[in-house]
Parts: sequence; C-alpha cells; structure tokens
Amino acid sequence: MVGVAADPSQAAQLSSAKNPMIKYLLKQRESHARAQDADYSHVFRRKTRFELFRLSAIAMAIEFAYAAETSFVSPILLQIGIDHKHMTMAWGLSPLIGFFVSPLLGSISDRCKLRWGRRRPIITLLSLGIFLGLILVPYGKELGVWLGDVGYNYSTSNYGNESSVSAAALLSSEPAPESGASPSNYKFAVILTILGMVLLDFDADTCQTPARTYLLDMCVPEEQPKALTTFTLFAGFGGTIGYAIGGIDWETTHIGNVLGGNIPTVFTLVTIIFVLCYLVTVTTFREIPLELIERDELLRPLSCSAIKKELKKNNNAIYYIQENSTLDEQMKAAAVEPIASYQNSRLPAISDKVKRPQDLELQVDDAAPISLRGYLKSIFIMPHSMRMLALTNLFCWMGHVTYCLYFTDFVGEAVFHGDPTAPPNSAPLLLYEEGVRFGCWGMSIYAFSCSIYSMSVTKLMKWFGTKAVYISGMVYYGIGMLILGLWPTKWGVLVFSTSAGILYGTLFTMPFILVANYHAKNCFRVHNGETIPLKQARGLGTDVAIISSMVFIAQLIVSLCVGPLVAWMETTCAILYASTFLSFTAAIAAMFVLYV
Repeated sequence: MVGVAADPSQAAQLSSAKNPMIKYLLKQRESHARAQDADYSHVFRRKTRFELFRLSAIAMAIEFAYAAETSFVSPILLQIGIDHKHMTMAWGLSPLIGFFVSPLLGSISDRCKLRWGRRRPIITLLSLGIFLGLILVPYGKELGVWLGDVGYNYSTSNYGNESSVSAAALLSSEPAPESGASPSNYKFAVILTILGMVLLDFDADTCQTPARTYLLDMCVPEEQPKALTTFTLFAGFGGTIGYAIGGIDWETTHIGNVLGGNIPTVFTLVTIIFVLCYLVTVTTFREIPLELIERDELLRPLSCSAIKKELKKNNNAIYYIQENSTLDEQMKAAAVEPIASYQNSRLPAISDKVKRPQDLELQVDDAAPISLRGYLKSIFIMPHSMRMLALTNLFCWMGHVTYCLYFTDFVGEAVFHGDPTAPPNSAPLLLYEEGVRFGCWGMSIYAFSCSIYSMSVTKLMKWFGTKAVYISGMVYYGIGMLILGLWPTKWGVLVFSTSAGILYGTLFTMPFILVANYHAKNCFRVHNGETIPLKQARGLGTDVAIISSMVFIAQLIVSLCVGPLVAWMETTCAILYASTFLSFTAAIAAMFVLYV
C-alpha cells in the first residue's frame, strides 16, 4: 500500500502522479479495459471523492443496522425474560457460525465467476440477511403474541399489579424471587428475536469483508489508504446518526405513534436508510468478471510489489526521467499508441534499461480455489506476522464487543438504576428505558469520534509511526473504560465514549492497512532487515476475511464469559473492567506485530 510506506521516497516512487512509468502502465490498462464489451476502465483510474463516497455508503448502512442492534437487542432480550447469563449465551450463536462461514465467504468471493462480479453477489446475499434481521428483532414480541405467547405475567412479578413502585423499592438491591417477564411466557418471541439477532449480527459483521474488498478492488494501489479512511469515516458517520436515532424518545412524536412506539420506529428508519445505502454502493461500479481477469493479463490489477520490482530494475532510467524533465515532457515521451497495436508498442527509448511493457513482470493474485480444509489450514498454518496481527485484533475486538453489546444495559442499570424486568410503565422500567436512550447518545459520541479520528489516522501514522498509533489507541480506550467503570456517571458516559471511538477507528483501519501492505510488498517476514518472500499462496480476500473473523471469536468468548462475570461481581460495571483488561492485553500483543 502506497500511503503507508515507511520511506517517503518509496511512496513517491509508487505514485502515478510522480512516476511516468506507473502512469503509463495504468493508462494502458485503462484503455484496454475501455475497449472490452463492457467498460471496465474505472478499475485503473483514480476515483473522485464522490465515487469513494458511493463505494463507502455500504459501510454507513451496516453501521446503521449495527447501531440499532447493539442499542436495543440486549434490552429487548432482558424484557422478554432472558437473564444476563443466558442472554450472553444467545449472543454466542452468531459468532459461532460466523467464524467458519465468514472467511469461507471471503475465499469464495475471490473465486466467484458470476458475470455480476465477485464481491457484489456476496454483499447482496448478506444484505438480505440484515434486512430480515431488522424486521424480526423489533417485531419478535408482537409476532410471538400473534402466534400464541402469553406475554407479561403480572401475577408472578415481584412488583405485583402496581404500575409504579416507591422510591425505597426502586433503590432496593433485593432481587425478584420470580420475574413476570419469563421466557416461558414469550416462547415464540424468544425464538424469533434470537433468530433475527443472529441474522442481523452475523450478516452485519460478515458483510464488511466483501464490502471492504470491493472498495479495494475498485481503487488503484496508491489511493487505497484514502479509500479505507473514507470507508471508516462513513462507518463512523452511520453509527453517529444510527445511535442518535436510538437516543430520541419517539413515543412522544407523531412518527412514533404511527409506527407503534420507540423501538419499531428506530428499526423502521434504519431499515429504509440501509436499503438506500446498499443500492448506492452496488450500483457504483461494475466488477471485472473473474474469467476475464484470468484470461487477459491487462485486466489484472497492477500490484505495488510488481511496480516496485520494475522500478528497482530501471532505477537509473526512472530517476533520469524525473530529474531532467517536466511531467508534461515525461508523458509526451511516454505517449501510448492505440491499444490495438499494443503488441508492437514500446516504452520511450530514453534509456536502454527501459523494457517493453510485455517484458514487465506483473504479480497478481492467482490463488487456487480454496476448500474448507484448505481454508482451515491457512488459518492454523499462517505466517507469524499474520498470527500476531490476528491475535492483536482478537483482543481488540473482545474489548470493543464487550462495550458495544452491553453498554446501553450498563447505563440503564448502573447509571440510571433502572430494572429491565419491571412491569410495563413502572418507574424502574421507565428509568431503565431512559438510561438506554441516554446510552445511545454516548454511543453516538463514540461513533462520531471514530469518524473524526479516521480522518487524521494517516497523518498520525506519518508523524508518530504505525506502531505508536496502533498501540496508543488501545491504551487510551483501556484508561477511559477503567475510569467510567469506577465512576459510572452521566458525564462519564459522554466523555469516555470517545475512547471507544478511537479504538473502533483503529480496528477499522490499522489491521487492514497492514494486511494490504503484507500482500502489496509480499512481505510477511523480515530477517536481518531483508524481506523474505512468502512461498505459501495466500489471497488478499482470504486474509482480510481471517482478520475480520476475529470479531466472531471475540464475540463468542465474550458471550460465554461476560454473563457469569456480571453475576459474580453483581454489577454491570464488570463489563467495563473486562474491556480495560482486554485492551491492555491487546496493546501488549501489538508490540510484536510486524510493521512494514
């Protein structure tokens, strides 16, 4: 990747704006791609800011869906009688499926031979799952009652039939002997809600991989860091608006009355926005079918490693061109003949060291189709650099998932002292719902800070180095969560949610910049200061999917451990203590990651 080169002169060499040979190679492929039955020239040119916005709109759509999920799924499950211990186990269903299926889908997308492309069919399939989840989660309780659920049983509630309780009862820490919100009263609601949760959670997490890979496929190497930054910016913007929608009390509005309450209104608005953003992205650019890529070398992506190799061969010629002529003169000298006469065309004869284009050695991703066995082998037998990066990403996601899945519940119980199992319209339940909405505002600030941070991350990397930026994001998050856990206050919710945004911005960019760097430079190992090429065939789509799949392992571990931890400590502040420990562990692991 061009934008993260350790040496500024290397970045300059890999820029088509500063090097005529690279511009020449890209122009040749652009002309050749335009001459096909369908125009694919966009793959070999730089994108406008508006085009990057369109490619990144799917990130905003996913974050809208994810915001609705993380804000309301835990409160919904608690209100239909599922306690913390079993609720966290329910969260483990999606990552258990996703760990095996998500990277396999990434590998399938590398070898998909549909004429529609490789990435967009997978994006569409997963978006359909998100759409179904956005319907089942908010309406699971209503559908369950329609199918025969009893609903809330006041006779078994410790609150009796009272619609409100005294202040003493509200502040009492005595647990209810048996809640009126019992899973036995919401059998169908539990099934439908958990099914919707699994669809929404799995597809939202998995869809990021083909969406991000589609973005990288459509961009020339030198603008990929900018594209990833835009992707993260839109993800943060989507989360900001999504959580803000959840923070509004829609029951006091006309829209809320029409749509049936707070939660149905939030999910309806999110569903509409999701569909629109999905359509914007999948209609942006057509993909080059895999069969064409395999058959025609000039339709293959021009990798950074191939460019650097060619520049190294012709170093003197390139510097001669750059130092002794203007850019206009360079391009006049490198004027390209019509692509039809490509086989007879030559590069400018400024030096004998400059070869004909057919002599250039281009490295492309020709990984063979991968089976489930081969994929699992690629996970367990991976380079040390990939293993350490995956481990770091795992700890990062564990700390972040702990915050995301249970934060609004933490605010409702620990900060506002509400009770999610209280009878409808009772004071404890109203306090809890107020806390959930306030928690949404905190998470909106977290998403907004992610957007702001994503715009400055590449500059921070240039100023302080990739390693320092990567580690400091984790440390800052750990400190913020520790302070908020020790002093659970309203101001703390708003202030220290920014630390979660910093970590999410780090998770969304840094690992994928490093993976793309490994592949672009074919550098998975450095020994005595020298790059050692990797003999094992590894596709970019597969490695991006493996790094992305760490979120599933993280969520599975968190879902099995957080419930018992909260029960043992008897406070939802345990969520933030766990986040602190995991983020510091991730920072230690990040010290051993390979930075190229």
